[in-house]
Amino acid sequence: MRPYILSETNYKSSIEKPFDLAVLPWGATEAHNMHLPYGTDNLETEKIAAEAGRLAWNAGARIIILPVVPFGVNTGQIDILLDINMSPSTQLAVLDDIIKVLNHHKINKLLILNGHGGNEFRALIRETGYRYPEMYISLCSWYTVLNEKDYFENSGEHAGEMETSLILFLAPELVRPLNEAGKGKEKKHRLAAFREGWAWAERKWPLVTEDTGIGDPSKATAEKGGRYFADLTKKISLLLIDLAKADKNDLYQ
Repeated sequence: MRPYILSETNYKSSIEKPFDLAVLPWGATEAHNMHLPYGTDNLETEKIAAEAGRLAWNAGARIIILPVVPFGVNTGQIDILLDINMSPSTQLAVLDDIIKVLNHHKINKLLILNGHGGNEFRALIRETGYRYPEMYISLCSWYTVLNEKDYFENSGEHAGEMETSLILFLAPELVRPLNEAGKGKEKKHRLAAFREGWAWAERKWPLVTEDTGIGDPSKATAEKGGRYFADLTKKISLLLIDLAKADKNDLYQ
């Protein structure tokens, strides 16, 4: 039993001493090329939260890791078989309910650990923060924490070398042979403003990729995934420690 994992701990342990920080892993259920499981984002985010939580707990931080929310915003992937969409308005309702409980129990700091690029939490945090001024609500998208180029040869945002390496390390039994994976090629927008990033429109996934992947997974290895995971969780653990110790009313200097 890990006392910092809510789904594993018990009431007796949880009432011994107040928690200073709750961590909410949030993923998605979607196809990841031909070789990775639909639950890739959930598996990654749950494991990253648990390991960072272990490091922070062992350093004395009183944190509690909540169960992963397994559905994310997949409106652009509605035509991909079994990609499950949770609309932003639904996310807001779920987040509001969770924050309401934490606030009632005087756990007044929450970190959303996001593992899916389609999840846009900033507007939701602004709205729930306005509703619950006692709460300090923060966000970390784990895939932005480290420079991917320091660990992997091929960059890619979905089921590429990084994610494939992570799952090869975390759950190799769920990965199909890499020779069955698509190449993860991405079709670029015809209009320059969208390619350059100063204009935006939601991508319709079947028009952008033939295999649901964006990023070449061919050079992925478990060793690369393990090194990335270790450095990533160590860095995130420092954030958890800092947030747990921080006075939410004295955060600026």
